Amino acid sequence: MHGRHRPVVSPNAASIACGMAADQIPPFPDGAFGRVLCVVAHPDDVEYGASSAVAAWTTAGIDVAYLLLTRGEAGMDASPPDATAPLRMQEQIAGSREVGVSQVDFLDYPDGVLEYSLQMRRDIARAIRTYRPEAVLVGTWEVEFVVGLNQSDHRVAGLAALDAVRDAANRWVFPELLDDGLAPWSVRWLLVAGDPRPTHGVDVTGDAVGRGIASLEAHREYLAGIPGHPPAGAMISGITAMQGRAMGVRNAVLFRAFDFHSPPPIAREAMRAAEEAAASEMVPNGE
Repeated sequence: MHGRHRPVVSPNAASIACGMAADQIPPFPDGAFGRVLCVVAHPDDVEYGASSAVAAWTTAGIDVAYLLLTRGEAGMDASPPDATAPLRMQEQIAGSREVGVSQVDFLDYPDGVLEYSLQMRRDIARAIRTYRPEAVLVGTWEVEFVVGLNQSDHRVAGLAALDAVRDAANRWVFPELLDDGLAPWSVRWLLVAGDPRPTHGVDVTGDAVGRGIASLEAHREYLAGIPGHPPAGAMISGITAMQGRAMGVRNAVLFRAFDFHSPPPIAREAMRAAEEAAASEMVPNGE
């Protein structure tokens, strides 16, 4: 979400947000990751649902840090950018604290007009090599997502972070990072929030969803400037309740997860097909 640039809601957004599927969405495996880096465009982006998962993770002893590409200076229509940026940074730090996150870093890309660039990929790869997370959480880069039509900064941030995950593991991409003492780091999991094709979920029933609500409420001045914005408690409770149905729990946050350390599904299917073909060739004709 981002001030005057809120997404355009599609008619079927509610059904998509439910994460409805034939099979129940599973949780992540126990011990899947111990450190998570959340990379988003603006202050408040993590707070629209994903922060409840962050609260669950930090309660379980998982370290989480935030990297924001902008300072949110273009997000409040009634406030000039030079006054808005420090306010939104303060609110983000306060909101992060509500879910157990103390490391919040801000880059200085221009809010509202993010452009995909090699510099942006380098900056995110630098953060990944510095923090060395097992998982990176991003917002979806799709034009249409669970809420409706996605905002341009969100799409740029998601795609740049996806590419930076691979960049961070390749010593020959941005070799100047090696000169700074930053060795390659291979992230295992990419967690995409807002994707309508979720693969995993986090049960946030109870304290976690309450802390997620508090993290959004910390953006007090920002939310006050959005006419008709629903109460944070009702909004986050409703979103997580809809997604909880897909996990069979009261409240959940859903993600599309990519495991970079496992073969892609098509490779497993191809190997299975090859084994079946080889086995059939060994059967004598007529049997």
